[in-house]
Amino acid sequence: MELRVRFDRNLYNFHPHEKTTTFFASTCITSNGRFYFSFVSILENAYLTSFRISHHETARQPGSLFNSPDERYNWVEKIKGGFLLHIQRSESLYQEALDVIVGGVNSPSRSFRAVGNGTPIFMKKAQGAYFWDEDGNRYVDYLAAFGPIILGHAHPAVTSAIVEAAANGVLYGTPTEKEIRFAQMLREAIPSMEQIRFVNSGTEAVMTTIRLARAYTGRDKILKFAGCYHGHSDLVLVAAGSGPSTLGIPDSAGIPSSIAREVITVPYNDIQAFEEAIRHWGDQIAGVLVEPLVGNFGIVPPAPDFLEQVNKLAHQAGALVIYDEVITAFRFHYGGIQTLFNIEPDLTALGKIIGGGLPIGAYGGKREIMDKVAPMGPMYQAGTMAGNPLSISAGTACLQTLSHPGVYERLDQMGKTLSKEILSLADQYGINITLNRMGGAFTVYFTGEPVTDYQGAQSADGELFAQFFRHMLAEGVYLAPSKYEAWFLTTAHSDEDIQFTIRAVKRSFKKMKPTKQTGKTK
Repeated sequence: MELRVRFDRNLYNFHPHEKTTTFFASTCITSNGRFYFSFVSILENAYLTSFRISHHETARQPGSLFNSPDERYNWVEKIKGGFLLHIQRSESLYQEALDVIVGGVNSPSRSFRAVGNGTPIFMKKAQGAYFWDEDGNRYVDYLAAFGPIILGHAHPAVTSAIVEAAANGVLYGTPTEKEIRFAQMLREAIPSMEQIRFVNSGTEAVMTTIRLARAYTGRDKILKFAGCYHGHSDLVLVAAGSGPSTLGIPDSAGIPSSIAREVITVPYNDIQAFEEAIRHWGDQIAGVLVEPLVGNFGIVPPAPDFLEQVNKLAHQAGALVIYDEVITAFRFHYGGIQTLFNIEPDLTALGKIIGGGLPIGAYGGKREIMDKVAPMGPMYQAGTMAGNPLSISAGTACLQTLSHPGVYERLDQMGKTLSKEILSLADQYGINITLNRMGGAFTVYFTGEPVTDYQGAQSADGELFAQFFRHMLAEGVYLAPSKYEAWFLTTAHSDEDIQFTIRAVKRSFKKMKPTKQTGKTK
């Protein structure tokens, strides 16, 4: 049975799970003249399936239906049984997008296929720690654009820098002083990058460090770790073979088997497998590509002494060590994770955060290696957009803000509070999870086993995560739509946002149902 109620020109749909229901509706006017509505259901299990609320446009703040996030969700909590978002505009836009954009999204990571398909949410604006979608729903954002929005959206310092740079021209095709000053900032924060070259993305930065390692060593093969994503260039889209002494196989259509034969893949944190691969292929390996702390199948820290042994064995074999710090640089402290761990690679690739939200990448390393790069040396790499004043200005403003005292301590404290409460609630509601955290970033894996490598991340219950994702979305919390991704805190998140999220997690865990994989939630 469906019960429709029209109140002040607004349509409310209820699906009671009982034969009869009694409820009343009331409308109130807030001090600033905006309307909000509350429904109190006398019967349990009334299920609100959609809603649309009209406002006087002169009093309405964009995307805001209530005075505060808790005002909306306290209202929702009174509706027993559940809550679904009204996303009619997103659904309409998605159908349009499917006609002109491949898969309706410009990156597969934005698709909802990993969480049971359905319409991805189309966002209209972002400010601070929040998104507003095309239907006016507000979300606390823990996606942070997969990491780079560490200051939150539209941070005043970054916005001002972009506006000022745009007024002076966004692209020159010539050198600028800004490039020098920004490169100096990066080298001061990450001393192993003695010389630097700017590019346009993390993918481009990693791709070029591989070419440079080959140019420097005169070798062809690359060793990487299973599950670590290093962009979408051909060489790094290669999956593991059957063992450390077996060459890789293509992990994407369009990757020639000849390229796959140049890549060796071993499990992360498995130094014995790494040692076996080095023993078998060592004199052919140009570079070892490492996420010093994994961020691409969730947050997974290195085992004790793992990075030191990787450096030692790689160098003994005459190979270079390349750190992909596209996610980790400036995320956990002011500098690279390498400076936090006090270990240096030969080359480093950067991206994401160093652009303050704009496209950028950079690679750098020891001077004698970087001397191989054109115009100084024979390894060619170029880019029209590289070092453009818009991205450089945004990146400079971002790093200047991150250098302020207390920034990373605050992110760590929020991460600690939120992760502690999530673990406690999982225990309370009998849900098996493992939570890996580093500072203001963490991943919730729906498994009771430790996650130290890609195989462990794969074993997490994807169906259970999909339930959790959709419940949290309905609660107004936006997470990455994949069980492999991290939650990223930003400097814009407040204590109120953390408490709001904890309440959302509690309600979500309470609604979770057993899956075929687990047979039970715990």
